Amino acid sequence: MADTFTHSLTPERRATLALWAVPGLGPKTLEALRVFAGGSLARLLDGPVREWLAEAPMSAPVRRRLAELEQLGPVADQLLEQSEASGMEVAFAGEYVFPELLAATPDAPPVLFYKGNVGPPRRRVAMVGSRHPDQGFLPFARTFARQVAEGGVGVVSGAAMGVDRACHYGALDAGGETWAFLGSALDALDEPQARMLPEFLDRGGVYFSELPPGVRASRSTFPRRNRLIAGASDAVLVLRAGKESGALYTAEEGLALGRPVLALPGDVRNEAATGCNELIRDGKAHACLGVKEVWKWVGARPELAVPPGAGESWEALTAEARGAYRLLDRVPRTFDEVLAGCRLSPAALTSALVELELSGLVVQHPGKLYEKV
Repeated sequence: MADTFTHSLTPERRATLALWAVPGLGPKTLEALRVFAGGSLARLLDGPVREWLAEAPMSAPVRRRLAELEQLGPVADQLLEQSEASGMEVAFAGEYVFPELLAATPDAPPVLFYKGNVGPPRRRVAMVGSRHPDQGFLPFARTFARQVAEGGVGVVSGAAMGVDRACHYGALDAGGETWAFLGSALDALDEPQARMLPEFLDRGGVYFSELPPGVRASRSTFPRRNRLIAGASDAVLVLRAGKESGALYTAEEGLALGRPVLALPGDVRNEAATGCNELIRDGKAHACLGVKEVWKWVGARPELAVPPGAGESWEALTAEARGAYRLLDRVPRTFDEVLAGCRLSPAALTSALVELELSGLVVQHPGKLYEKV
């Protein structure tokens, strides 16, 4: 399988994968290298690294790490072999399995490693909170997440103890889809996350990480993954957070991306709710008083949404339907607008849009207006 996967990747993607594994080399440096290479990282793949390293735009620490490599190609091959051995798959920005909203963010990784089956497109909400909330809150959080998921909304979180994990399980209780973004590589999970993984995958969840095989969690990786949780979601909801809770970092990432941020208000005497209350007081978050408000802010309409566990797989769609889907947005577009952007005939486009409607991926509004669910 590893050899097949290696040969199926384009040189551009192999070079991207190898460079992404260099510690300290982020999205901005990767893009600078692409410009340096004349618009294609593939030009850096097979030649000796030393031939281009001195002139390449990057920090001194990254340059020193790259100097330890002879070529990028063998690095990419080794990463693919490690991924295959650990049961991980690799998604590149622009592929169906790569979260579309995340790919559009300024600091998006070019690559994600994942385990699980990524379901059909749907509206998603990041649901986060403290690891140690006040007594009795976790059952409430699990129930709240289940009700959110019953409206066809995906739940995104970080698989941490406490509120995050309760929200994941609440979505799974509804038969819904939930994504967990980890602060370590997927073959370097901490013990609680490793124990959680088999049931999580068996019930339809997906583990994601931007980190290549072998990278353990650290003080820097956890804050970095918060941008992924917010970036992959239509809105961010903080259910419970004290004044110093790490969940507040996800709210800040959501604000920076222009995502709606919501917070569950709590008793002013409850220190475990201080972070949520201050978000609301400072105008950074909308007070969330119920599940219907979550649906409203992510733009979900439960009566039209893809039900939990339902929806055609991307692979089952015709090429025409896939092409039409890519032209649509999360605001309604007229038939003529979609037609002007594609090479399909009116009849073929009509057929493709009907297929997308039947698959639960698109809704038609009166007046032949079409919108992604």
